[in-house]
Amino acid sequence: MASRPGMTPDGMTVDTENLYREETYSDLRAASIRVLTPVKTDGSVDPARPRLYIGDTTLMTQMGPIPVQFELAAETLAVAFEKFPEGVREAVGRLNERAKEMAREEASRLVVPSQMPPGLPGGLGGMPGKGKLVIK
Repeated sequence: MASRPGMTPDGMTVDTENLYREETYSDLRAASIRVLTPVKTDGSVDPARPRLYIGDTTLMTQMGPIPVQFELAAETLAVAFEKFPEGVREAVGRLNERAKEMAREEASRLVVPSQMPPGLPGGLGGMPGKGKLVIK
């Protein structure tokens, strides 16, 4: 498993220039928003950096629950909740596109019988024929 730089026990460091306090707000049904407030090492708010809003929900599918997280471009918590439904739609759209891309990649990896190594059924040296499809 590949690890991020500096994330091994011997080389771990804390980026004290990138600290955030995290708060979570939820409607106790479907919507949760994590508010990340930039802070200094003494815990005081760092006004030089923007507050971040991260939407979080779980979608139920035929294959089971899928967690969905997405950044919300907002200046306040109220605006973040207003933008939440659109954020979910955009995140699901990105997930669908990624799933289609993965399916295309997987389909391009399929081995056609005429390309199979010799000795395997359907390949050269296997069963009779040259691996060409004949439809009657």
